[in-house]
Amino acid sequence: MQDFYVVESIFFPSEGSNLTPAHHYNDFRFKTYAPVAFRYFRELFGIRPDDYLCSLCSEPLIELSNSGASGSIFYVSSDDEFIIKTVQHKEAEFLQKLLPGYYMNLNQNPRTLLPKFYGLYCVQAGGKNIRIVVMNNLLPRSVRMHQKYDLKGSTYKRRASQKEREKVFPTYKDLDFMQDVQDGLFLDADMYNALCKTLQRDCLVLQSFKIMDYSLLVAVHNLDQAQRERAVVDGSSQADMRRPAAQKALYSTAMESIQGEARRGGTVETDDQMGGIPSRNSKGERLLLYIGIIDVLQSYRFMKKLEHSWKALVHDGDTVSVHRPSFYAERFQRFMCNMVFKKIPLKPSPSKKSRSGVAAPRRSGPSQTQAVCETKVQVTMEAEVEQGSQLGRPDLLPQTPPVDEANSDSAATTLSTSSLGSRGYNSPANRSVGAEVHQSGASKDAAPPVVLERSTSASPGPSMPDQPSGLTEQFEDLPETEISF
Repeated sequence: MQDFYVVESIFFPSEGSNLTPAHHYNDFRFKTYAPVAFRYFRELFGIRPDDYLCSLCSEPLIELSNSGASGSIFYVSSDDEFIIKTVQHKEAEFLQKLLPGYYMNLNQNPRTLLPKFYGLYCVQAGGKNIRIVVMNNLLPRSVRMHQKYDLKGSTYKRRASQKEREKVFPTYKDLDFMQDVQDGLFLDADMYNALCKTLQRDCLVLQSFKIMDYSLLVAVHNLDQAQRERAVVDGSSQADMRRPAAQKALYSTAMESIQGEARRGGTVETDDQMGGIPSRNSKGERLLLYIGIIDVLQSYRFMKKLEHSWKALVHDGDTVSVHRPSFYAERFQRFMCNMVFKKIPLKPSPSKKSRSGVAAPRRSGPSQTQAVCETKVQVTMEAEVEQGSQLGRPDLLPQTPPVDEANSDSAATTLSTSSLGSRGYNSPANRSVGAEVHQSGASKDAAPPVVLERSTSASPGPSMPDQPSGLTEQFEDLPETEISF
C-alpha cells in the first residue's frame, strides 16, 4: 500500500548538480507521484519504459485548441499515443486516493472505457504548481472526426454554447445529440451488448468510488462522407484517412476497450477499422465511433452536494448534471443504452413473410389437428384401395363401385367413401365408413358389397344415421360446388 503514496521529488537547479544537468530555465522541482504503482499500470497495458519516455520527451508536445470546462489545458504526444492534461490540486489529490481501488479494478478488468492513467506529475517553478496527468489518447489525429459529443444523460443547460459552436472542431452536448441524431447510433447486436455491459461495469466502479459528473466522449468518423470528400477534393484529404500507427498501449482503442468477443464484428465490411467501433446512422451510412469515459476525477463532496441542492431549487433536480453517484450512474446507463446506442433492427426473412401471407395461421385447435391427421389416414387408405384393385386383389374394394348397385345404404356409403380427403370428410359418418372400409379391406373372406353394408351398421366408431337415404338427400340438396370432389 505504501507504493501508492510515495512521492519522488528531484530539484533541477539552473547550474546543474550531481544528479541533474545544467539548463537555461529557472530553478524548478519535478515531483513524481506513486512511481512504482504507475509503472505497474504501464506494464499492465504493455507500455515499455523507453517507449513511454520517448513518446513524451523526444519531441515537443502538441497543444490542443479545445480546453476543458474547468480550464484544463490538453497536450498530445507527437506519436498520437498519450494525452497530457493539467489538473487541479483537488483532482490530483483525489486520483492519489483512487489508486488502490484503480489498481484492483485494472487487475480484474483491463478492458474498460475508463481513463487509463499512466502517470501523475507536478512541476514547481516560480512559486506555482503545475500538476499534469498522462492518459491514453481517445481520438487519433490521423482520423478526421465529423461530429463530437460530450454526453452525460442530463438535459439542464446541456447544449453547446455559441462560442463553442464557432470553433473549428466544436464539442456538442446532450440536447444537441438528441436534436441531430434523433434515431441514435445503430450497432450490431453483439457489439451493442458488449458496449452496454462495459458501461454498466464501469459505472459500478465509479459509483463505488462516489464519483459523478463524468461524461462519455463520442466522436464519429463517417466513412461514406469521408469517401465523398476525397472524391470532391481529389485526394487532397488523403492524410485524414491514413491508418494511425499501431498504439503501444494495449486495450487503448475504443474497439479494444469493450468486451473482446465483439472485436471485428459489426456492420462495416472493412478490415481497416482504425480502432473505431463500427456503426451506422439512420441513413445507413457507415460510421466509426471513438468513445471513452472522461472527467472521472469529480467526487460527490460537500461542495458538489451544495451545488446540486442549489440547482435543484431552481430546476428539476433529476435533470441537472450534478447528482448523487447512484442516481447519476443509473441515468447515465439508461441514456447511453436507450437513446445514444441502439441495436440494428432485424429484417424479417423473405421465406417467413411469404408463408405468413399465404398459409393459414400456425396456431390451430385440437379439431383442426385431428382433421389434418384423419385426412392423411384417409388418403393413405385410398391409395391402398387403388393399388389393390390394380394388382388384381379381389379382397380389396375397388375405388368405384359397380353401376348396378342401387341400394340406398350402399349408395350413401359409396358416396362417402369416394369423397376421401374432401371438405365433406369431417362429418362423423364419413370417418366411421372410412375406417370400416379399411378394416373390410384387410379381411380376405368377406365379399366387398356385403362387408360394405355391414360396416354401416356395425361400426365401432360413431354410428351412421338410422336412415342412410337421408344422408343421400342431404348431399343432393347441397349446391353442386359443395359436393364436387
